[in-house]
Amino acid sequence: METTYTEDEIEIDLLEIVQFLLRKAGYILLTAVLFAVISLAVTVLFISPKYTSTTKMYILNRQATDSLTNSDLQSSTYLTKDYMVLIKSRTVIESVIAELGLDMTYEELLDIMDVSTESDTRVVTIDVTYPDPYLARDIANAIRIAGASHIQTVMNTEAVNSVDEANIPTKKSSPSVRKNVLIAGLLGFVLAAAVFVVIFLLDDKVNTAEDIERYLGLSVLGLMPIDEEQLKQKKVRQRAEKRRKAARKRQK
Repeated sequence: METTYTEDEIEIDLLEIVQFLLRKAGYILLTAVLFAVISLAVTVLFISPKYTSTTKMYILNRQATDSLTNSDLQSSTYLTKDYMVLIKSRTVIESVIAELGLDMTYEELLDIMDVSTESDTRVVTIDVTYPDPYLARDIANAIRIAGASHIQTVMNTEAVNSVDEANIPTKKSSPSVRKNVLIAGLLGFVLAAAVFVVIFLLDDKVNTAEDIERYLGLSVLGLMPIDEEQLKQKKVRQRAEKRRKAARKRQK
């Protein structure tokens, strides 16, 4: 590790850190794969799939007998947010719960629905996400119908028309297996790399002649080569000697 020790400053060689991480690349990749596999198993086995059904309605702020004017279009656009609030009102939601006999509270039904609109349009989109695709469709349609009726009553308008009835979703909207696996794999990669960086920074052992010169400020006069084969044989002999001593102790 390229580190210069002073009383107040430590300089780190980033290239050495990169080289150290490259030597540990196998462990890092293995950790990433392990996290990805765990995420895949959890997503497939323990997370129930959910389906999103969508319905749309068109809202125009005018009386049925009036002619369509520029003012009608502009005021309808400005009032779109008001319509979204009315659709989420307790009157609409509780009427849907009662009509369908849902075992839900007002807050629970709000959690599975989303009301939105694109900019500069008068089309309101209602999305309902639920594990049962058929019930998701029924809830979305019921919200659209009850919402249209409530808007007509409160806003005194008759132009609330259905654009799309709710569909029966055939593909799950969540969870995304690919997304979860990618995020988990990336998280495992980053965590493993961070752990090895910390290990590298905390390693203060003297391993090379360069470390002696760098840390201790001493010049190395020479190096004694180590025969790896002899070193292995020495370790084998030491283990054998320990076993013999242990056997003699047991005999006594």
